[in-house]
Amino acid sequence: MIFDSFLKALRQLTDPKFLGVLAAGIGLTLLLLVGFYAGFVVLVGWLLPETITLPWIGDITWVDNALTWAGVPLMLVLSIFLMVPVASAFMGIFLETIADAVERKHYPSLPPARSVGILEGMLDALKFLGVLIAVNLVALIAYLLVAPLAPIIFWVVNGILLGREYAQLVALRRSDAAGAAAFRRRNRPTIFAAGVLMTVPLTIPVVNILVPILGAATFTHLYHRLNSSSPARSA
Repeated sequence: MIFDSFLKALRQLTDPKFLGVLAAGIGLTLLLLVGFYAGFVVLVGWLLPETITLPWIGDITWVDNALTWAGVPLMLVLSIFLMVPVASAFMGIFLETIADAVERKHYPSLPPARSVGILEGMLDALKFLGVLIAVNLVALIAYLLVAPLAPIIFWVVNGILLGREYAQLVALRRSDAAGAAAFRRRNRPTIFAAGVLMTVPLTIPVVNILVPILGAATFTHLYHRLNSSSPARSA
């Protein structure tokens, strides 16, 4: 069920609405990375003098330039961790567009969904972002203590968090808060597995830009397939 939903989402990537969100997502991600890189360059310039003098070696003037260039691969590595909060922010901004495109194509008999406004979505995303950052800061201790298992811990922790958030926001379009919570309780194993499926590609630079879109579409399919009361039918 999960992989079938994911494949349906993947096949819809050429949908104009998906492409519009993808373009916005690439712009948002690049803007975020450029901002972090600019901050890194400023920090290096502030902390290091232009010239460092070492005994028997003399003046060294290239350290700050070397660190500036080293910031490029650093940003690529950092993008692995940045894409988790970016994926969360995406849900608040673009969920409605992606879910609507999925339902128009695959579930045309559905009545109109309750509109989750951008402000409401962003407020929920900001609250979730706080939880996400706090949990990952705590998990950082585990990453350091058991470094070989760090990727698995990262996938499991963020799979739980992202799965819950994706399922919650998708369900809220078709039910109230109590109904969304009941949907999550009934389908915890599937939601967890789908959350991990979305989290693993987030650790692959470039590929991770597609994940928020595919995640929103996949969870929209899962909601209608798991919710027995839904009148949806697969196209």
